[in-house]
Amino acid sequence: MSFGRNLQHLRRLNRNMTQETIAEKLDVSRQTVSKWENDECKPEIEKAIELCNLFNCSLDNLFRDDLGAFDEAYTNLRVETVPTFRYVIYTAISVNPEGDAIDRITKIAKEHGDDSPKIIGWDFPYLSQEQINVYNMHGYTAAWILPESITPNDLEVKEQKSQKYAAVHIEGPFENPFVIIPNGYKTIDEYMKINGLKHVWEGIIPCFETDGESMDIYIACE
Repeated sequence: MSFGRNLQHLRRLNRNMTQETIAEKLDVSRQTVSKWENDECKPEIEKAIELCNLFNCSLDNLFRDDLGAFDEAYTNLRVETVPTFRYVIYTAISVNPEGDAIDRITKIAKEHGDDSPKIIGWDFPYLSQEQINVYNMHGYTAAWILPESITPNDLEVKEQKSQKYAAVHIEGPFENPFVIIPNGYKTIDEYMKINGLKHVWEGIIPCFETDGESMDIYIACE
């Protein structure tokens, strides 16, 4: 863990706040902030508390956590308005639900004339404890984003209206998927918290990820 690295991480999440801005808000010199980030010295407790207030975090976050452990994997943190889209879903409950759901929805898309389908997905949490603990099963929903030219009559078509999302791009998510992908959601949560963005859960897809060798993770916000 590194206080300096944590400070750099929080500054990056706060719309790439500059060292000069931090210095101005805390009434210190830019050189002092630079020394903090290089771990040449640490702030006095009063300034540390001011940093916590500035970044909406705790002293433990600043001094004990490793907030930037996976920074190199995450780029293009942003707020993005996703336009209205139509979609078809397929949910799989199995020991490999993500692969099963994506394979099936991709096959459905190709059967309906979309040879290069855009696929998104999200966890399906409604499983019994027996399915999880005894059979080691999990759930995943994959969604095929319908092109304007395709309206399948034999499938249930859903629609989501235009919605604002906080998002991040991840390179190489499957190099260590059980760490990198969950930390992607954690990174967006930190970004939203620092920038005063509130979650939206009702009436829309609250979060999803794109499929591919790289991916973007989206969490709905006001």
